[in-house]
Amino acid sequence: MRTQKDWTHSPQMEPLRFARLAAGEQLRQASGFFQTMSTRRTVRSFSPEPVPFELIETAIKAAATAPSGANQQPWRFVVVSNPEVKRQIRKAAEAEEKEFYHRRAPREWLEALQPLGTDWHKPFLEIAPYLIVIFRLDYGLSRGAEGQEIKTKHYYVMESVGIAAGILLTALHMAGLATLTHTPSPMGFLGKILNRPKNEKPYLLIPAGYPSADAAVPRITKKPLAEVLEVVS
Repeated sequence: MRTQKDWTHSPQMEPLRFARLAAGEQLRQASGFFQTMSTRRTVRSFSPEPVPFELIETAIKAAATAPSGANQQPWRFVVVSNPEVKRQIRKAAEAEEKEFYHRRAPREWLEALQPLGTDWHKPFLEIAPYLIVIFRLDYGLSRGAEGQEIKTKHYYVMESVGIAAGILLTALHMAGLATLTHTPSPMGFLGKILNRPKNEKPYLLIPAGYPSADAAVPRITKKPLAEVLEVVS
């Protein structure tokens, strides 16, 4: 039987880099993080003011540290700042959203959205300085020595990309940027406009930038902790 020590010295393993914090510092950092994240809101009114690309790039670097099934990292982040491409995305998204609001969405769904004041108009897709499109890689795609197509099965794709998306939203907020999670349905047009390979499927569209000076958000509340936390001891 192999012991933990055996695994630690395996050629495929390396020592964990972990800095254990003092108890007081643990709580201080956890509380500070909660306070910062509690101010994050979904924003639909953006300023066209330029944003340093380094902020976007660094946030994506953070997102790419996310855990993933078998460490296959089944994600691709496509950053769009070209005005014409953003215009194409807006036009296609609004066409799908208009169908959704006028024909596809059931009454219950529209009633749930009504307090948020959303509709099919999506000007933020052109105004925000950056659009970050997250694609999920349902399978790996490569070429063999003779040029043949090789598919590699990916595991826990939706869960892995979801974790990466959450880290990305967090990193952008920590960098002082506003974001929106946008999921026009269906989203196939994103792959076509951005010329993505067939193994990449749109997962989430995130406009990122500074909020406009007159930005407003719905007055909402989060569920109390007692409704979302269950302790089994």
